[in-house]
Amino acid sequence: MSELFYIATFVAVAATMLALTRLHPVHALLYLVVSFLAVAMIFLSLGAPFVAVLEIIIYAGAIIVLFIFVVMMLNLGKDTALQEKRWLQPRVWLIPSLLTLLLLVEMVLLLLRGSKAPMLVSVVAPRNVSLSLYGEYIIAVELAGFLLMAGVVGAAHIGKHTKKNLHRYLQEEEDIKQK
Repeated sequence: MSELFYIATFVAVAATMLALTRLHPVHALLYLVVSFLAVAMIFLSLGAPFVAVLEIIIYAGAIIVLFIFVVMMLNLGKDTALQEKRWLQPRVWLIPSLLTLLLLVEMVLLLLRGSKAPMLVSVVAPRNVSLSLYGEYIIAVELAGFLLMAGVVGAAHIGKHTKKNLHRYLQEEEDIKQK
């Protein structure tokens, strides 16, 4: 069981470092998804399946969708569409796919091999989680919500700017269309 923990830890650290060092936001988001999945595998190998599922649903699901939405709002125009076509080549998906495949193999090994000693898993009811989040941690939950909302509003504000073409031939075409 400990070797699976170390494999997931290695994948999490590697994917996080790759997410931090990528220049293109789409590449960074791909590695961030792999990092979130690896952290979920760490929780699963430690005997916390509820936390692992929450990690996948909340972070690898909802937060990544929010990040993709913000990236899509910021990348407007024909130039970015051509750039995205270049980004979506198979070589871009190779390393994230290999890291995710490693996590899949680890999960299958974890499920098939099982543990010799029974794993002590305590059941955590969703009611207890909600009471904890909206009880003693309400300030942190509200601050996280405000931070995410500020990010979306900021991205919408940045995405609203109008781009002017600097090339004189393109500007003349626009002047003819407006007349």
